[in-house]
Order: sequence, then C-alpha cells, then structure tokens
Amino acid sequence: MRFDELELPEPLRQGIADAGFSDCTPIQERTLPLSLTGKDVAGQAQTGTGKTAAFLITLFTRLLGNTAAKGGHPRALILAPTRELVVQIEQDAQLLGRHCGFTIQAIYGGVDYMKQRDALREGADVVIGTPGRLIDYLKQKVYSLKEIEMLVIDEADRMFDMGFIADLRFILRRLPPFDKRQNLMFSATLNQRVMELAYEFMNIPEKVSVSPEKLTAERVEQVLFHCSRKEKFPLLLGLLRRDGMERTMIFINTKREGEYLHDRLNANGFPCRLISGDVEQKKRLRILEDFKEGKLPILIATDVASRGLHIDGVSHVINYDLPQDCEDYVHRIGRTARAGAEGKAISLADEDGALYLEAIEEYIRGKIPTEWAEDDLFVNDYHRVARPKHKMDLKREGPHGGRGGVRPPRRGGPPRKTAVAAAPKAPAAVKVSSETGEPAKKRRRRRKKPGGEGSPAPQTSEG
Repeated sequence: MRFDELELPEPLRQGIADAGFSDCTPIQERTLPLSLTGKDVAGQAQTGTGKTAAFLITLFTRLLGNTAAKGGHPRALILAPTRELVVQIEQDAQLLGRHCGFTIQAIYGGVDYMKQRDALREGADVVIGTPGRLIDYLKQKVYSLKEIEMLVIDEADRMFDMGFIADLRFILRRLPPFDKRQNLMFSATLNQRVMELAYEFMNIPEKVSVSPEKLTAERVEQVLFHCSRKEKFPLLLGLLRRDGMERTMIFINTKREGEYLHDRLNANGFPCRLISGDVEQKKRLRILEDFKEGKLPILIATDVASRGLHIDGVSHVINYDLPQDCEDYVHRIGRTARAGAEGKAISLADEDGALYLEAIEEYIRGKIPTEWAEDDLFVNDYHRVARPKHKMDLKREGPHGGRGGVRPPRRGGPPRKTAVAAAPKAPAAVKVSSETGEPAKKRRRRRKKPGGEGSPAPQTSEG
C-alpha cells in the first residue's frame, strides 16, 4: 500500500512527502485502515518498522478533521517511558506535522523546567511526555486533560518494566471517557498485563500483530561468541579492528562496567562516549546528536538507550554484556537494520552471560548462530587502564589510600574526633609494712552494730 492511496488531509500529505515516505510498512498497512476510521488499535510489530509514523498520521488526521475544537488546552497526548524516546517522537512529529499548523511540545525531566512549564501554560495542541513531569505540571494545574481527543501510549510494556504503571493510571483516570477519545497503543511486545491495561482504558481495541513468529528484524545478522570474562575486551578489540565498524552501539548492563569499557576503548584508539540513566539530560542529547551526525563512531549505552531511538546507519550492535531480560535483547539489536537496512548484531557470552542465553533463545524462538574466534582475533598487546574506583570503594578507603584511613575534617568546623587507644594504667602503689617489709594486709572496716559503745541507748515506752 502507498500513502497516496489513503484519504489524508493535504497538509499531512506534504509532511509525508517531506519525510520521504512513499510505501507503507507492514504495521502501517494493517493499522492505518483501522485507525483512520476512528477505531482503537493495540499494535505489535518489530522495532524499527514505522510504528511512530503510524500513530502520528492517525493523530494529525483526527485533529485536522475536528475544526470545532476549542483552543488553549492539549488535544492530543502521547506517553512514552524514556526521555530519548520523547525527543525522537517530537522530531518525527515536527517533520510530519510541519504544514498542519499545530503546536507540539515535549515534556520530560532533566532540562528546562520553567521553560517547559511556560510553554505548556501558553498552550500546546500535541503534548509528548514522560509520566513523571506530566503529573508534576498537572498537579500544579498548568494544563488540563479535559479536552484530549487522542491518546497514544508507546512502549507500554516498558512502562511496566520501569515502574510507571501507577503514574500511567493516574493520568488515564483524568482523561475524558474512553468512548469520547481515540486510543492507540503500540509496542514491540504486547503481553497479557499490557492487554489488560488496553481493555481497561480503551474502547474495544483491535489487536494488530505483524510478524509475531519472528521477533527480531529479518535483516539483522546475529552472531554469538563464547569467551571468558578476561577474553572479552581483547576479543572486542579484534572485532572492531577486523570489521571496521563505522557506527557501532555497544550495550552493557551496568554503568560501572560502561565507565571501565569507555576508558579502555579511548586509551586504545577507539573514540567513544557513554550514556546511562544518571547522565545529565543535556549531555545525553548532545552525545546522541554527535552519534547521529557521525562525529562519534562508537556509543556505549545501558538499556536506557535500547528503546525507541531511531538512528540511521547503525552498522553494528554489540552486546558486550548479554541482557538479563530476554526482551531487552530484541530491543538492543533493533537499533540496527532499521527501515529495511541491513545490520549485524554481535553478542559476547562470558561465564555470567551464558546463564541468560537459554531464556533469550527461547524468547526469540531460535538459536543465535555461534562462531568460535581464532587465536589471532584476540588482541593482547593493548594499552591497559586501571579500573575506576566505585563510590563504595572510595568510602571504604581513606584519602591517603588503604583501608580505614583517617577521615578528613568537617568543612567549616573543628576536626573530627578520632578514637585513640587508651594508655595502660600505672599499677596502684602498694603499702609495705615497716616492721616486716612485706606488703601490708588491707584491714577491713568493721561495721558498728546498733546499741554498741558510743551509740545512744534506745528509748523505752516508760521513759
């Protein structure tokens, strides 16, 4: 199906042409004929197959068709679990809706609190945001949800995984009745708990699934290397040198491991940057922008970056750590081979990662092809870097190194009192008898009995 076969408003057609879209993807071909007629849809498809464009086209068509809508408050709400996904959806919305005349505002934490609040107060037609900050502004009565005509929930399963379900329900209960708005839910996976949410807050949704037999993208070449923990980094260097990876994403499970990998790769001639959940939002966006523009060849990331990011030209995805959650494997390797392109996903399974392999292969309904690395693929003459100390390590060690060092003085006050070992007491002086020269025996003090000498005689009743 082509987009020009659909009955779409002319301003939206111009935006689709600007984006360079001509043919519908499978999820768009199955979703748009239903959603454009006003039906609620819960859609499942492989990551990177055009779910975002599917719900944005439906959203703009509905808003352009309702000319009697009142201004001032948001008319459409799009909920996403991560800041990066919100930014990505906003960029796509600005491109597709360029000629529609709607005000589009992204709301997410980490940046521009007052600026976002003022923009929301001035009025926005389409609001795209994460649940936390949306609830914050809602409680301050910065905006109202009473005029919402269109609700979109993207990556609903991730909402559950990240603990946002209570916040999500808080927002959904403050929307107009479900039969007074159109509801769309899209995700790479739609499990039972997500469908329960859909049936609770949607109006008899149509469930649409594309390629449920194979969860991973068809054009991703997957390969698995078994290696020990000590061999992982030498093998990674060998793969980077052999394959000449132009734009590569490397996924790790913990920020601490990511920092160590970041230092070693940079020390060995592979420029890279790290993004994780606690990196400042402006810095994260700047790193992602450099990676998209090709200024940065390697991006190391925790699973915060595995959902919803559309970055063109990612040639390789490397699972330096196999994910503990089998669903994250699908989302990680979905960063490559997007929109019909080809890509390669390489996984390194060490002693810990091998424990997660069975669950991953069961989830994707297939075996990951295994290759055995030759000895010459391992790089052993690399520049070694000391592992960065963790906060807990620094807390246990004093400022002078070693365990149990002296704590530094308090800022602006007297030095801390430290425990000092008590000096042994001198033995007490012993009295010596002048006659015998032997230690004198201690004499017990005799207690005086009542009625003895010197004590007053007891008085009798006779006087």
